[in-house]
Amino acid sequence: MKKIIFFTIIICTVFLMFFCRKTKQQVDNSIVITVAVPQFSPDSAYYYIEKQVNFGARVPNSENHSRCAAYLIQTLQRFGAEVFEQKIQLQAFDGTTLNAVNIIGSFAPEKPRRILLCAHWDTRPFADQDADKNNFNKPILGANDGASGVGVLLEIARNIGKDTTAVGIDIVFFDAEDYGAPETAKAPNSNETWCLGSQYWSKNPHKKGYSAQFGILLDMIGAPNATFFREQLSDYYAHNIVDKVWKKAAELGFSQYFINDKIGAITDDHVPINQNINIPAIDIIHYNPNNAHGFGDYWHTLNDNMQNIDKQTINAVGTTIMHVIYNEQ
Repeated sequence: MKKIIFFTIIICTVFLMFFCRKTKQQVDNSIVITVAVPQFSPDSAYYYIEKQVNFGARVPNSENHSRCAAYLIQTLQRFGAEVFEQKIQLQAFDGTTLNAVNIIGSFAPEKPRRILLCAHWDTRPFADQDADKNNFNKPILGANDGASGVGVLLEIARNIGKDTTAVGIDIVFFDAEDYGAPETAKAPNSNETWCLGSQYWSKNPHKKGYSAQFGILLDMIGAPNATFFREQLSDYYAHNIVDKVWKKAAELGFSQYFINDKIGAITDDHVPINQNINIPAIDIIHYNPNNAHGFGDYWHTLNDNMQNIDKQTINAVGTTIMHVIYNEQ
Protein backbone atom coordinates (compact mmCIF):
# COMPACT_ATOMS: atom_id res chain seq x y z
CA MET A 1 0.00 0.00 0.00
CA LYS A 2 -0.24 3.18 -1.29
CA LYS A 3 -1.67 6.51 -0.33
CA ILE A 4 -4.13 7.65 2.30
CA ILE A 5 -6.54 10.47 1.56
CA PHE A 6 -8.28 12.29 4.38
CA PHE A 7 -11.70 13.72 3.64
CA THR A 8 -15.10 13.46 5.26
CA ILE A 9 -17.42 11.85 3.45
CA ILE A 10 -25.10 -15.07 20.99
CA ILE A 11 -23.16 -17.03 19.06
CA CYS A 12 -21.29 -19.49 21.19
CA THR A 13 -18.76 -21.84 19.56
CA VAL A 14 -19.30 -25.59 20.06
CA PHE A 15 -16.35 -27.80 19.13
CA LEU A 16 -17.96 -30.56 17.06
CA MET A 17 -17.25 -31.77 13.50
CA PHE A 18 -18.66 -29.90 10.43
CA PHE A 19 -22.03 -30.96 9.06
CA CYS A 20 -21.89 -33.08 12.21
CA ARG A 21 -20.07 -30.00 13.59
CA LYS A 22 -23.18 -27.92 12.92
CA THR A 23 -25.73 -28.16 15.74
CA LYS A 24 -29.07 -26.56 16.56
CA GLN A 25 -29.96 -25.27 19.99
CA GLN A 26 -33.32 -24.01 21.24
CA VAL A 27 -32.86 -20.59 22.87
CA ASP A 28 -35.92 -18.50 23.84
CA ASN A 29 -38.08 -20.30 21.24
CA SER A 30 -35.55 -19.57 18.45
CA ILE A 31 -32.97 -21.82 16.83
CA VAL A 32 -29.31 -20.87 17.13
CA ILE A 33 -26.86 -22.64 14.81
CA THR A 34 -23.40 -23.06 16.25
CA VAL A 35 -20.41 -23.96 14.12
CA ALA A 36 -17.01 -25.19 15.19
CA VAL A 37 -14.16 -23.12 13.77
CA PRO A 38 -10.78 -24.73 13.02
CA GLN A 39 -7.77 -23.42 14.91
CA PHE A 40 -5.84 -20.70 13.09
CA SER A 41 -2.09 -21.27 13.46
CA PRO A 42 0.00 -18.07 13.71
CA ASP A 43 3.14 -20.20 13.44
CA SER A 44 1.97 -21.55 10.10
CA ALA A 45 1.00 -18.07 8.83
CA TYR A 46 4.38 -16.73 9.94
CA TYR A 47 6.08 -19.48 7.92
CA TYR A 48 4.11 -18.53 4.79
CA ILE A 49 5.07 -14.88 5.25
CA GLU A 50 8.74 -15.69 5.73
CA LYS A 51 8.69 -18.00 2.71
CA GLN A 52 7.62 -15.10 0.49
CA VAL A 53 10.21 -12.74 1.97
CA ASN A 54 12.93 -15.32 1.33
CA PHE A 55 12.31 -14.93 -2.40
CA GLY A 56 13.41 -11.29 -2.06
CA ALA A 57 11.50 -8.30 -3.41
CA ARG A 58 8.56 -9.51 -5.55
CA VAL A 59 8.50 -6.71 -8.11
CA PRO A 60 6.78 -7.46 -11.45
CA ASN A 61 9.18 -8.44 -14.27
CA SER A 62 11.72 -9.87 -11.80
CA GLU A 63 12.85 -13.46 -11.30
CA ASN A 64 11.85 -13.26 -7.62
CA HIS A 65 8.35 -12.32 -8.71
CA SER A 66 8.09 -15.33 -11.04
CA ARG A 67 9.41 -17.75 -8.43
CA CYS A 68 7.02 -16.50 -5.78
CA ALA A 69 4.06 -16.72 -8.16
CA ALA A 70 4.85 -20.38 -8.80
CA TYR A 71 5.04 -21.00 -5.06
CA LEU A 72 1.67 -19.35 -4.38
CA ILE A 73 -0.01 -21.27 -7.19
CA GLN A 74 1.43 -24.62 -6.07
CA THR A 75 0.51 -23.96 -2.44
CA LEU A 76 -3.13 -23.13 -3.23
CA GLN A 77 -3.35 -26.24 -5.42
CA ARG A 78 -1.87 -28.35 -2.63
CA PHE A 79 -4.62 -27.11 -0.32
CA GLY A 80 -7.26 -28.24 -2.81
CA ALA A 81 -8.22 -24.97 -4.49
CA GLU A 82 -9.21 -24.62 -8.13
CA VAL A 83 -6.54 -22.16 -9.25
CA PHE A 84 -6.78 -19.53 -11.97
CA GLU A 85 -3.75 -17.61 -13.26
CA GLN A 86 -4.83 -14.29 -14.71
CA LYS A 87 -1.73 -13.32 -16.69
CA ILE A 88 -1.91 -9.73 -17.85
CA GLN A 89 0.23 -6.89 -19.12
CA LEU A 90 -0.34 -3.62 -17.30
CA GLN A 91 1.14 -0.19 -17.92
CA ALA A 92 2.79 1.51 -14.97
CA PHE A 93 2.77 5.28 -14.40
CA ASP A 94 6.23 5.58 -16.03
CA GLY A 95 5.29 3.62 -19.16
CA THR A 96 6.85 0.35 -17.99
CA THR A 97 4.94 -2.73 -19.16
CA LEU A 98 4.39 -4.97 -16.15
CA ASN A 99 4.05 -8.71 -16.72
CA ALA A 100 1.63 -9.34 -13.90
CA VAL A 101 -0.47 -12.25 -12.68
CA ASN A 102 -3.51 -12.23 -10.43
CA ILE A 103 -3.71 -15.58 -8.64
CA ILE A 104 -7.15 -16.88 -7.69
CA GLY A 105 -7.83 -19.95 -5.55
CA SER A 106 -11.47 -21.07 -5.41
CA PHE A 107 -12.78 -23.50 -2.79
CA ALA A 108 -16.08 -25.28 -3.49
CA PRO A 109 -16.55 -23.42 -6.79
CA GLU A 110 -19.96 -25.06 -7.26
CA LYS A 111 -21.48 -23.20 -4.30
CA PRO A 112 -23.48 -20.13 -5.38
CA ARG A 113 -23.03 -18.19 -2.13
CA ARG A 114 -19.42 -16.97 -2.00
CA ILE A 115 -17.05 -14.82 0.05
CA LEU A 116 -14.04 -13.03 -1.43
CA LEU A 117 -10.81 -12.81 0.57
CA CYS A 118 -7.90 -10.92 -0.95
CA ALA A 119 -4.46 -9.34 -0.51
CA HIS A 120 -1.75 -8.05 -2.84
CA TRP A 121 1.35 -10.19 -3.27
CA ASP A 122 3.71 -7.85 -5.15
CA THR A 123 6.15 -5.48 -3.43
CA ARG A 124 7.06 -1.86 -4.06
CA PRO A 125 9.98 -1.19 -6.45
CA PHE A 126 10.89 2.07 -4.66
CA ALA A 127 11.82 2.62 -1.01
CA ASP A 128 10.56 6.18 -1.46
CA GLN A 129 9.78 6.71 2.24
CA ASP A 130 13.19 5.54 3.45
CA ALA A 131 15.13 7.92 5.70
CA ASP A 132 18.15 7.46 3.42
CA LYS A 133 17.37 9.09 0.06
CA ASN A 134 20.03 6.90 -1.55
CA ASN A 135 17.61 3.99 -1.10
CA PHE A 136 14.80 5.66 -3.03
CA ASN A 137 15.14 3.43 -6.12
CA LYS A 138 15.72 0.19 -4.22
CA PRO A 139 12.88 -2.38 -3.99
CA ILE A 140 11.48 -3.36 -0.61
CA LEU A 141 11.06 -6.83 0.88
CA GLY A 142 7.46 -6.10 1.83
CA ALA A 143 7.19 -8.49 4.78
CA ASN A 144 4.23 -6.53 6.12
CA ASP A 145 3.19 -4.63 3.00
CA GLY A 146 2.11 -7.56 0.92
CA ALA A 147 3.39 -10.79 2.45
CA SER A 148 1.50 -10.52 5.76
CA GLY A 149 -1.95 -10.56 4.18
CA VAL A 150 -0.99 -13.34 1.78
CA GLY A 151 0.49 -15.44 4.59
CA VAL A 152 -2.66 -15.17 6.70
CA LEU A 153 -4.82 -16.11 3.71
CA LEU A 154 -2.63 -19.13 2.94
CA GLU A 155 -3.14 -20.37 6.49
CA ILE A 156 -6.89 -19.84 6.09
CA ALA A 157 -6.73 -21.74 2.78
CA ARG A 158 -4.93 -24.63 4.50
CA ASN A 159 -7.79 -24.89 6.99
CA ILE A 160 -10.51 -24.64 4.37
CA GLY A 161 -8.84 -27.44 2.44
CA LYS A 162 -9.32 -29.73 5.45
CA ASP A 163 -12.58 -28.36 6.91
CA THR A 164 -14.91 -26.86 4.35
CA THR A 165 -17.08 -23.81 4.94
CA ALA A 166 -20.83 -23.66 4.26
CA VAL A 167 -20.23 -21.04 1.56
CA GLY A 168 -17.71 -21.01 -1.26
CA ILE A 169 -14.49 -19.07 -0.67
CA ASP A 170 -12.42 -17.30 -3.31
CA ILE A 171 -8.92 -16.17 -2.31
CA VAL A 172 -7.44 -13.62 -4.70
CA PHE A 173 -3.82 -12.45 -4.64
CA PHE A 174 -3.68 -9.21 -6.61
CA ASP A 175 -0.55 -8.20 -8.48
CA ALA A 176 0.86 -4.74 -9.35
CA GLU A 177 -0.81 -3.06 -6.38
CA ASP A 178 2.30 -1.29 -5.14
CA TYR A 179 3.75 0.14 -8.38
CA GLY A 180 2.02 3.49 -7.84
CA ALA A 181 3.64 6.79 -8.75
CA PRO A 182 5.92 8.30 -6.09
CA GLU A 183 5.00 11.80 -4.99
CA THR A 184 8.04 13.15 -6.83
CA ALA A 185 6.75 11.74 -10.14
CA LYS A 186 3.87 14.24 -10.23
CA ALA A 187 1.86 11.78 -12.32
CA PRO A 188 -1.64 12.87 -13.37
CA ASN A 189 -4.46 10.90 -11.72
CA SER A 190 -1.87 9.38 -9.41
CA ASN A 191 -4.46 7.42 -7.40
CA GLU A 192 -5.20 5.37 -10.52
CA THR A 193 -1.54 4.30 -10.79
CA TRP A 194 -2.02 2.06 -7.74
CA CYS A 195 -3.93 -1.22 -7.49
CA LEU A 196 -3.48 -2.11 -11.16
CA GLY A 197 -4.15 -5.82 -10.69
CA SER A 198 -7.41 -5.33 -8.80
CA GLN A 199 -8.51 -2.66 -11.27
CA TYR A 200 -8.11 -5.23 -14.06
CA TRP A 201 -9.73 -8.14 -12.18
CA SER A 202 -12.72 -6.05 -11.09
CA LYS A 203 -13.47 -5.33 -14.76
CA ASN A 204 -12.43 -8.78 -16.02
CA PRO A 205 -13.13 -11.33 -13.25
CA HIS A 206 -11.76 -14.85 -13.51
CA LYS A 207 -15.29 -16.17 -14.10
CA LYS A 208 -17.92 -14.40 -16.18
CA GLY A 209 -20.63 -12.96 -13.98
CA TYR A 210 -18.64 -13.56 -10.82
CA SER A 211 -20.18 -12.23 -7.64
CA ALA A 212 -19.72 -12.63 -3.89
CA GLN A 213 -21.76 -11.75 -0.82
CA PHE A 214 -18.91 -9.57 0.41
CA GLY A 215 -15.15 -9.17 0.29
CA ILE A 216 -12.42 -8.69 2.89
CA LEU A 217 -9.04 -7.21 1.94
CA LEU A 218 -5.99 -7.70 4.17
CA ASP A 219 -3.10 -5.23 3.87
CA MET A 220 -0.25 -4.62 6.30
CA ILE A 221 -1.80 -6.74 9.04
CA GLY A 222 1.30 -8.18 10.73
CA ALA A 223 3.03 -5.45 12.74
CA PRO A 224 3.41 -5.64 16.53
CA ASN A 225 0.49 -3.89 18.27
CA ALA A 226 -1.07 -2.95 14.93
CA THR A 227 -4.34 -1.03 15.01
CA PHE A 228 -7.12 -1.47 12.45
CA PHE A 229 -9.63 1.35 12.26
CA ARG A 230 -12.89 1.60 10.32
CA GLU A 231 -11.67 2.91 6.97
CA GLN A 232 -14.00 5.45 5.40
CA LEU A 233 -14.72 3.79 2.05
CA SER A 234 -15.22 0.42 3.75
CA ASP A 235 -17.80 2.04 6.00
CA TYR A 236 -19.45 3.77 3.03
CA TYR A 237 -19.77 0.73 0.76
CA ALA A 238 -19.98 -2.10 3.29
CA HIS A 239 -20.93 -0.71 6.69
CA ASN A 240 -22.62 -3.95 7.76
CA ILE A 241 -19.53 -6.01 6.91
CA VAL A 242 -17.30 -3.71 8.97
CA ASP A 243 -19.79 -4.11 11.81
CA LYS A 244 -19.74 -7.90 11.41
CA VAL A 245 -15.93 -8.18 11.46
CA TRP A 246 -15.29 -5.65 14.23
CA LYS A 247 -18.03 -7.22 16.40
CA LYS A 248 -16.55 -10.68 15.94
CA ALA A 249 -13.08 -9.38 16.81
CA ALA A 250 -14.47 -7.88 20.02
CA GLU A 251 -16.21 -11.15 20.93
CA LEU A 252 -12.89 -12.95 20.49
CA GLY A 253 -11.01 -10.49 22.70
CA PHE A 254 -9.17 -8.58 19.95
CA SER A 255 -10.54 -5.08 20.54
CA GLN A 256 -7.04 -3.72 21.14
CA TYR A 257 -6.34 -4.40 17.43
CA PHE A 258 -9.75 -3.65 15.90
CA ILE A 259 -10.48 -0.08 16.93
CA ASN A 260 -14.12 0.95 16.55
CA ASP A 261 -13.27 4.48 15.35
CA LYS A 262 -13.29 5.91 11.84
CA ILE A 263 -10.40 7.16 9.73
CA GLY A 264 -10.18 8.74 6.27
CA ALA A 265 -10.39 6.97 2.92
CA ILE A 266 -7.49 4.82 1.71
CA THR A 267 -6.66 4.01 -1.90
CA ASP A 268 -6.42 0.23 -1.85
CA ASP A 269 -7.64 -2.87 -3.68
CA HIS A 270 -11.10 -2.75 -2.10
CA VAL A 271 -11.92 0.46 -4.00
CA PRO A 272 -12.18 -1.07 -7.52
CA ILE A 273 -13.91 -4.12 -6.04
CA ASN A 274 -16.64 -1.87 -4.66
CA GLN A 275 -16.82 0.50 -7.61
CA ASN A 276 -16.32 -1.79 -10.62
CA ILE A 277 -17.77 -5.17 -9.71
CA ASN A 278 -20.16 -3.97 -6.98
CA ILE A 279 -19.07 -6.42 -4.31
CA PRO A 280 -19.26 -4.76 -0.88
CA ALA A 281 -15.67 -5.02 0.32
CA ILE A 282 -13.78 -3.77 3.36
CA ASP A 283 -10.13 -3.04 4.03
CA ILE A 284 -8.40 -4.31 7.18
CA ILE A 285 -5.23 -2.23 7.18
CA HIS A 286 -2.82 -1.00 9.83
CA TYR A 287 -3.28 2.71 10.51
CA ASN A 288 -0.97 4.68 12.81
CA PRO A 289 -2.43 8.10 13.76
CA ASN A 290 0.96 9.20 15.12
CA ASN A 291 2.64 9.19 11.68
CA ALA A 292 2.05 11.90 9.10
CA HIS A 293 1.46 9.34 6.33
CA GLY A 294 -0.80 7.25 8.57
CA PHE A 295 1.12 3.97 8.33
CA GLY A 296 3.91 2.19 10.19
CA ASP A 297 7.46 3.51 10.40
CA TYR A 298 8.60 0.69 8.08
CA TRP A 299 6.14 1.70 5.32
CA HIS A 300 7.80 1.82 1.87
CA THR A 301 11.29 1.60 3.40
CA LEU A 302 14.01 -1.03 3.39
CA ASN A 303 13.01 -1.79 6.98
CA ASP A 304 9.85 -3.63 5.92
CA ASN A 305 11.29 -6.99 6.94
CA MET A 306 10.36 -9.88 9.23
CA GLN A 307 10.97 -7.73 12.32
CA ASN A 308 7.62 -6.13 11.48
CA ILE A 309 5.74 -9.42 11.76
CA ASP A 310 4.21 -10.34 15.11
CA LYS A 311 2.47 -13.67 15.68
CA GLN A 312 -0.05 -12.21 18.12
CA THR A 313 -1.20 -9.67 15.53
CA ILE A 314 -1.55 -12.15 12.69
CA ASN A 315 -3.36 -14.50 15.07
CA ALA A 316 -5.88 -11.76 15.92
CA VAL A 317 -6.58 -11.07 12.24
CA GLY A 318 -6.56 -14.68 11.06
CA THR A 319 -8.72 -15.97 13.90
CA THR A 320 -11.26 -13.19 13.39
CA ILE A 321 -11.56 -13.88 9.66
CA MET A 322 -11.86 -17.62 10.29
CA HIS A 323 -14.77 -17.08 12.68
CA VAL A 324 -16.49 -14.74 10.24
CA ILE A 325 -16.34 -17.07 7.25
CA TYR A 326 -17.13 -20.31 9.12
CA ASN A 327 -20.25 -18.75 10.63
CA GLU A 328 -21.63 -17.71 7.23
CA GLN A 329 -24.53 -19.99 6.24
